[in-house]
Amino acid sequence: MIGAEIELPVVDGVLSGVDFGGHGAGVLLVHGSGHNAAVWADVASRLVSECRPVALDLRGHGQTRLDSTGPEQYWRDIGGVVTALAWDRPVLVGHSTGGYAVTAAAAAGLVEPAALCVVDGVVLDDRDASLAEHAALRTTEAADRLRTMFRYGWKADDDRMRAYVEQCVREAGEDWLNAGARPGLVEEVTRRSFTRCGHRWVRRPAVEEVVTVTAVEPDAEVFPAVDVYDRLTCPMTIVLAEDGFYASRRDEVRAVVDAAPGRRLIDISSHHNVPMTRPADLAAIILDLVRDRAATPAGNAG
Repeated sequence: MIGAEIELPVVDGVLSGVDFGGHGAGVLLVHGSGHNAAVWADVASRLVSECRPVALDLRGHGQTRLDSTGPEQYWRDIGGVVTALAWDRPVLVGHSTGGYAVTAAAAAGLVEPAALCVVDGVVLDDRDASLAEHAALRTTEAADRLRTMFRYGWKADDDRMRAYVEQCVREAGEDWLNAGARPGLVEEVTRRSFTRCGHRWVRRPAVEEVVTVTAVEPDAEVFPAVDVYDRLTCPMTIVLAEDGFYASRRDEVRAVVDAAPGRRLIDISSHHNVPMTRPADLAAIILDLVRDRAATPAGNAG
């Protein structure tokens, strides 16, 4: 993976990340649940000529050693990361859960972004429905599915870890999420999901991380429900995968976009893992946001 490993200080420690280089406007790239900073490598390689993309490993993911102890830390960290990078009005890009993370950080006033780019990562339910959905993710059955499908929390020796990485690369072409992704990228993302624990490797995130971040507070001011968009004042682009998680709810996504000026909906022919399977198209969308930022008087500050 091209890029320099960096540490990004937050309130109680550091997050791991990758600085892909470049100059100009800052672009923070935030992955979804189960992924890590490596997922952005092919997107970032197309951005560096016009901006400076940085990707982070959220708590409990990739090479970040911090785990979440509450449901909001992972998105509140974004404020600390932007401060550490000394960025003024960055473009925030988030995929899947990362899409909500950048939305929540902006909605809470932790960052004043030039624009948000939310990639197949919207929240469309009201609070009651969202609470029920999050509760369902904390059941024993849901935990067992995550362990079976993605091996979250799995511990392996060197040989078994390498064999699993090779298996993921070999099967990527038929995988419902990774079909169309560059095999080398699948390898990078999978390898980065393992951290050393003594003489063994641990597949991250652990199921406990998922349980913690889904234990949302019913009365939280910023909450993963459709009313979070009422708190946004910045431009927002929603990239909707035509075969993604929200394809059947396109009318609801359209309503979010139509509710305020400065919002766009862009459909993209892809499954959910857009950063891995359609990096060129996604990079082009992000570069449009960077250029829009540069075209405004405030965009030339900082």
